[in-house]
Amino acid sequence: MNRYLGLDGFRYGWVAAWIDERGDHGFDYSPGLTRLLAMPHARAMIDMPIGLKASGYRICDLRARELVGPAVFLGARRDLWRFPDMTSANRYYWEHEGNGRGVSAQLWNIRDKIRDVDEIMTPARQATIGEAHPELIFWNLAGRVRLAKKASVLGREQRVALLAQHGFTRLPKWLTQRHGTGIGRDDLIDACACAIAARDSTQRVGGEETDPRGLRMEINY
Repeated sequence: MNRYLGLDGFRYGWVAAWIDERGDHGFDYSPGLTRLLAMPHARAMIDMPIGLKASGYRICDLRARELVGPAVFLGARRDLWRFPDMTSANRYYWEHEGNGRGVSAQLWNIRDKIRDVDEIMTPARQATIGEAHPELIFWNLAGRVRLAKKASVLGREQRVALLAQHGFTRLPKWLTQRHGTGIGRDDLIDACACAIAARDSTQRVGGEETDPRGLRMEINY
């Protein structure tokens, strides 16, 4: 029985949601990716950049941002980890690439998660582990319209309802069971969206660029 896996990072590690061909579904979490990716799966999607440039912005991020707005963070680069703080990073990028070409606080705060993914990815693994973005997935599931902001009550209800329509009927109960784990409400919702993309996605933005390690830079939805 094929299982489809969606993963998202949270403060203390990673959360994974899965769904199989019969519609059975569940979730798990771990400090690291290794155990979660060892779960049997036909395809996995992860809400984190795969394929990193040495400089500049990825085409797939720019295109995704045109569709769903600033929920797509710009500036994922493979040298992010050499800077001691975001101010130093932006000073360097502004000097070498131009004003406004730095990184946001949101992207800076997930740099360790980006590195976690980068360390385990290879072109061969990319055949079954892809990058997805939950807001692109929800935009597509909703008929290619933007939903209310995910931090709002309406936005959360819209996303949970869409996931239930596509098989994640237990999600409302899970959202009450996550307390004490450190998993954020949105982290679990986004992992479920990525699992739907792992099962159903045939579309993407990007794909024309490959990074120096041969990883394709594309976002599936």
